Amino acid sequence: MKLKKLAAYAVAATMAASPVLAQLVFPSLSYRTGPFGANGAEVADGFADYMTLLNERDGGIGGVLTNVIECETGYSTEKGVECYEATKGEGALIYQPLSTGMTYQLIPKTAADGIPMLTTGYGRTSVANGAVFPWVFNFPANYWNGASAAVNYMLAENDGSLEGKTVALLYHNSAYGKEPIPTLEALAEMYGFDLTLLPIDSPGQEQKSQWLQIRRESPDYALLWGWGVMNQVAIQEASNIRFPMENFIGVWWSGSENDVIPAGMAADGYKALTFHAVGTDFPMFDDMQKYVVDAGLAAGSGENVGTVLYNRGMYGAMLAAEAAKVAQEMNGVAQIDAAMMRDGLENLVVTDETMAAIGLQGFGPNFEVSCENHGGPGLVAVQQWNAADQKWTIITDFEPTDMEVIQPLIDADSAAYAAENGIEPGCN
Repeated sequence: MKLKKLAAYAVAATMAASPVLAQLVFPSLSYRTGPFGANGAEVADGFADYMTLLNERDGGIGGVLTNVIECETGYSTEKGVECYEATKGEGALIYQPLSTGMTYQLIPKTAADGIPMLTTGYGRTSVANGAVFPWVFNFPANYWNGASAAVNYMLAENDGSLEGKTVALLYHNSAYGKEPIPTLEALAEMYGFDLTLLPIDSPGQEQKSQWLQIRRESPDYALLWGWGVMNQVAIQEASNIRFPMENFIGVWWSGSENDVIPAGMAADGYKALTFHAVGTDFPMFDDMQKYVVDAGLAAGSGENVGTVLYNRGMYGAMLAAEAAKVAQEMNGVAQIDAAMMRDGLENLVVTDETMAAIGLQGFGPNFEVSCENHGGPGLVAVQQWNAADQKWTIITDFEPTDMEVIQPLIDADSAAYAAENGIEPGCN
């Protein structure tokens, strides 16, 4: 992306000469309560703390302070929509609902209201087609990338062939859990493995029948598309039937410390997908400790800094902040609106230089967004749990997924949505 020098000079002059008169509003549709509150709190803390860091260390974004308006949803889609309606008039620049169910409900609302939505690693996969969904983004990876990444990993573990292998998918019986099924079915046909679908009703504490079936059929691999207590129960049940943990692979929402620690040593070797790094071994976290945690400004206790879900919330805030910087530079103003924020998201380019400047080089994959591709390249890594050290370790690079399979699915699903809703696809 090349921006005109004139715009860059204009925004620099505006930021230098103008006092902070307003705020950049980033609503947080959080869920610190309810069946998934333990997980949701960590994500919300990471998001809020990063925005606090920008305020305390940098004076905000481009000289304008950030304002995180948090609204508790309890992971209820209905309450999430209510929170959206209650906060959208406060100058909201972008929504990150952290729920596939909420995302589906908010897609038409955000489009009608002209407010962008970023659904990093969740939501409706086909919003990657920006020609149909101009207000929704899901970079740097989506559920169909995740399904492909899991299959690619299994291929690598089996000398490139899954012919005759059996794979079981345990999935949250919701829009979220059903997202990977079309991709996995297409890949099963392509690579010759048998796929068994095992839905689990929310919140997921009752799984006896599913694991009896797994014990009876003895699949070569099991994939887990769960959330909250469902993950903990699944890992414990896998241990109970002595399913090999190295052949048990979760999506990124089934790969946090909360999922594995309750099982103790029995969880050792369990694997999960990821689109960002784990731990605190990045310079940015030194600043987080200094300006936020030690200063007593952390959203939570500060003890979860560096955990998988804290890092995910922080990463989401970072992506939004970087898009805001692009929007400021493109428009030559520091106080951007939602429409400008949308343009910043669509012109975002994340490079090694971008991440190094933030103090997070290597934390996530490089990617570029465009109207045609709101999802990025879909690079995904695999991490593994070491129970003795109580630590996740990334064991692969951020690797490409099978877009030759995924892109036709995106095209078909987005075309159907456009037809149903009278949308004329197009990029300006």
